[in-house]
Amino acid sequence: MRHGKKINHLGRKTAHRKSMLANMGSSLIEHKRINTTVAKAKALKVFIEPLVTKSKEDTTHNRRIVFSKLRDKYAVSELFREVAPKVGDRPGGYTRIIKLGNRLGDNADMAMIELVDFNETYNVNKPAKKKSTRRAGKRNTAEAEAPKAEETKQEEKDDKKEE
Repeated sequence: MRHGKKINHLGRKTAHRKSMLANMGSSLIEHKRINTTVAKAKALKVFIEPLVTKSKEDTTHNRRIVFSKLRDKYAVSELFREVAPKVGDRPGGYTRIIKLGNRLGDNADMAMIELVDFNETYNVNKPAKKKSTRRAGKRNTAEAEAPKAEETKQEEKDDKKEE
């Protein structure tokens, strides 16, 4: 029984698992998306999201904490320089896991894990969404429509007078 076992050990010893997650985290930061198995993607999500949260505030202490986990100074500098400003307003959920199907060799469940704000295919030609409540939206649109209709009628009358 696995009562109280909160992390997936991924069939590895502790040192091997930590090194693997550090390498996968560095690759994810560098390439913005990677393909891996579903189990590793879920473990990587738990590993990388607190580091992205730390990177929102650029202090020496936070850099040292992130470096102790990632062990790659280029990935740390990229995380603080490029990734953090882009996700600064997001309250969490920095990664997305998309299941891809099964691997041909061993039939393992494969997934793509990516940083959400760096995906261009989902956000192409999408205008910024206005925040509105449901109550105000209906009343404001009805009031906005009425003056426009009156203006167009007035313009039509003016055009007929000119002719």
